[in-house]
Amino acid sequence: MAEGGRRALLKAAAFGGVGAGLAATGLPEPAVAGSGSRGPRVAILLYDGITALDAVGPYEVLSRVPGASVVTVAKRVGPVRTDTGVLGLVADRALRQVRHADVLLVPGAGNRGVIAAMEDAETVDWVRRLHERSTWTVSVCTGALILGAAGLLRGLPATTYWASRSYMESTFGAVYTPGRFVESGKIITAAGVSAGIDMALHLAAKLVDERTAQALQLAVEYDPDPPFDTGSPEKAGPELQQLALRLLEDAAA
Repeated sequence: MAEGGRRALLKAAAFGGVGAGLAATGLPEPAVAGSGSRGPRVAILLYDGITALDAVGPYEVLSRVPGASVVTVAKRVGPVRTDTGVLGLVADRALRQVRHADVLLVPGAGNRGVIAAMEDAETVDWVRRLHERSTWTVSVCTGALILGAAGLLRGLPATTYWASRSYMESTFGAVYTPGRFVESGKIITAAGVSAGIDMALHLAAKLVDERTAQALQLAVEYDPDPPFDTGSPEKAGPELQQLALRLLEDAAA
């Protein structure tokens, strides 16, 4: 189905199914945030070996913030391979072309990708420069380690992927703080992979308001109800922790 047809179908379903009910309650129409003004500019860093959902999960939320513009940025314009080597994401701009963003988003990666990014002076310098002028600087998963390499986490409460907690503390001087995301000043760090969606909804409320963020949660139908209760290392235990890391390593390109 073409995009226009899909949107028409969704609108018809929404207004036909719930529109009359809203009108009957006398609730006001949703406010269109950003009308008549430019919304937030979001820059998502891409680099070889990133974890796809770290970037795409927050993108699905932030790209729908009213008035927002999103750009993907890497060392070079063009495709960037994710950690499995199967999926590619496309960078629209090179680092040198993007000098300012209201929101800087740094996704994580497996060992190969994140180590290479942390050791790349051009990437780390770019993160540091954009942070100087950003309204919000956010990371997902091991993206926090790149913030750490840029010197942005020393002494600050932060979170990251569960297997990288002690490394983040010992190497970059961050104070590990449990949570799906941790806000410290204008820096928000999210825990592993899927936690980026939680962080993005929280950020959407900061950028616009809670009502809009709640509507965005519904828009992407983010209502997690996993079949297992093993989504944290504390719940999973040592044996599953080892298996999880092995599965990640085996899938890496």
